[in-house]
Amino acid sequence: MSRLMTIVEYEVKPQHRAAFINVAKGHAERSRAQDGCLQFDVLLATEETNRILFVEAWRDQAALAAHSKSAMMAQAPGTHQDWFVSRRVTRCTAD
Repeated sequence: MSRLMTIVEYEVKPQHRAAFINVAKGHAERSRAQDGCLQFDVLLATEETNRILFVEAWRDQAALAAHSKSAMMAQAPGTHQDWFVSRRVTRCTAD
């Protein structure tokens, strides 16, 4: 069965970079503890220092849906929206 992968790419305003990295690391740690989370990494681009990526792997659609409906995700929309220049989400499958 294929894993569901999500790649979220943020371009963060320079003045919010350190704070967002701190928030992102906490979010990743809590996500990894959720049932069905196979991977949740926060990647810091080496050449474009304001580019931060989340790479997530989920066991199945049910696990991803549970994550999306979790209390921490309910608080997320708009919480740090003014910290970003852009945000892009790509959903994939991986064998």
